[in-house]
Amino acid sequence: MNKLTTENFEVSTQAIKPDYQGTSTEAIQYHYDDGNDFFQLWLDNTMAYTCALWEPGEGYEALETAQIRKLDFHINQAKAKGAKRVLDIGCGWGPLLKRLVEVHGVEKAVGLTLSKAQAELVQSWKNSRIESYWENWADHDPEEPYDAILAIEVLEHVAQVGLSEAEKVKAYRHFFECCHQWLKPGSCLSLQTIVYENMRPENFNEFLTTEVFPESDHANLAELVKASQRLFEIVTIRNDRLDYELTCKAWLARLKANRTAAVNLVGSEVVARYEKYLKFCIIGFHTGNINLARIMMRRIDKPCK
Repeated sequence: MNKLTTENFEVSTQAIKPDYQGTSTEAIQYHYDDGNDFFQLWLDNTMAYTCALWEPGEGYEALETAQIRKLDFHINQAKAKGAKRVLDIGCGWGPLLKRLVEVHGVEKAVGLTLSKAQAELVQSWKNSRIESYWENWADHDPEEPYDAILAIEVLEHVAQVGLSEAEKVKAYRHFFECCHQWLKPGSCLSLQTIVYENMRPENFNEFLTTEVFPESDHANLAELVKASQRLFEIVTIRNDRLDYELTCKAWLARLKANRTAAVNLVGSEVVARYEKYLKFCIIGFHTGNINLARIMMRRIDKPCK
């Protein structure tokens, strides 16, 4: 087992390997490996598959601008600009990795994903400053600590439907313990995640948890606060649920505009499933049954016992 070391920092990663490691590779690939060409039809050029950050008055045509704004927001929140090493947990098709090295001067950007299609796409860039691993975050074992960590909509895959509140907190705690051990002292974690608001987990739509994102569930803020106690200081938090409503509307409009091509790629049943899923999400974020939390956390370097 490797150790993370810097001149004034040494911590073993040995003691935090519980049996439960979140959503399985098979469940992730069920959704994300429907084909890069399919997702390219209705995502924007960044291939960011997470909530964008919109300005008032912007319409669907500003999707790519809003996604780039979101990338820069999290990079700035994590104080990653000009850093030596930055980790992106759940890197998707790599928009953050590319932005980190091409615009923000990061020497090495490391991405983790359980989607083989996503990992292969990033690896195909053959950029020496970007590393992408087809790997569960719970198995990650870096030889050097990171200056910043970004986790954009990955907590949805840390706990699954059916776990008790205590079990979910334990799963999130393991995630935060890993991030704490991987980070240099004083460094930051910027995360974005869907959270339950005016809704009980047991009332969440079964279609979404079985046919769209199997094995995945959302947290509520109380669970995340409890799981991160004495590991991270919560510095900022904002709720941008209406940004996600608009993001899903933009995706749905683009999917409908390219429906014939999408059906030719993946079939009408898959396309109908995505249309239904996006409509459910639009309703959930519009009503406030689910929210979108963007949270910046600072590592507590000397946690009390």
